[in-house]
Amino acid sequence: MASNPLHGLWTLTDRELKKWYKAPVVLIVTLIQPIVWLAFFGKSMNMASIFTSGSVNIPGLNIPKQIIDQIAQAYLKSTFGTTDYFSFLAASMVAQITFFTAMNSGMSIVWDRRLGVLDKLLTTPVPRGSIIMGKVLNSVLRSLAQATIVLIIATLLGMKFNTSLTPLGFALSIVGVYAALTLLALGFSALYLTLALRSTNWQSQMAIINLLNMPLMFASNSFYPIKMMPWWLRPIAYINPLTYVNDVTRGLLLGISTFSVPMDFLYLAVFAIAFSAIGIVLSWRFLSEG
Repeated sequence: MASNPLHGLWTLTDRELKKWYKAPVVLIVTLIQPIVWLAFFGKSMNMASIFTSGSVNIPGLNIPKQIIDQIAQAYLKSTFGTTDYFSFLAASMVAQITFFTAMNSGMSIVWDRRLGVLDKLLTTPVPRGSIIMGKVLNSVLRSLAQATIVLIIATLLGMKFNTSLTPLGFALSIVGVYAALTLLALGFSALYLTLALRSTNWQSQMAIINLLNMPLMFASNSFYPIKMMPWWLRPIAYINPLTYVNDVTRGLLLGISTFSVPMDFLYLAVFAIAFSAIGIVLSWRFLSEG
């Protein structure tokens, strides 16, 4: 491994992956939350039924259900860009599972330190940056596999794709979505691993995860468009990487996009490169034997 840093990187990545695919219960548990959101929240939060449950009877005025349906469809289209809220939500759940996987990546280095594994790694000639990037790549591969499962489940539950996509266009769109998810996983995995570099207490790391999890999830366009947010929350949503991944997913798969897809990718690339570089630099500084 001393002569080939890439070999050392893959060895460390494979070590992390084995912890996952040899314990399928871990996979099942990490899939529960987004599946619950899809199956229960996504299906029960039927926006159209709020407006189309029947005719509206106002004293002296009876509005037919057909007119109400047309108004509801127009409102949903202007608000969400689609008349199917489930598809709007399902597109964001693909990014959510990637985010959930990435935010737990820091726990790995905490346990390696507590169990003495990290000390043993630091006595080898493997570059310090490879220790971090091995965990980052593990997180990326895991998140992409889990995102695939979520996307399949969303499709089975009725997610509606852009009907104007040709088979080739759909394939290219999927590739684009996976590229965006990869950048998201790289950035967030490096971020959470950087935060855990000096941590020896798993409870402290869990506290950090819980502190950042909900704000990042809700301060994005995962559930509602940014234009529906209060003025003070919008700036946070505009700098939240989740916002841009959701925009890519919806733009490529549903045909609705708030920004431009190239701008989304530029923002995500800067996010991923910046935090990966920070993680590598800080790993050389903070990782020490003992």
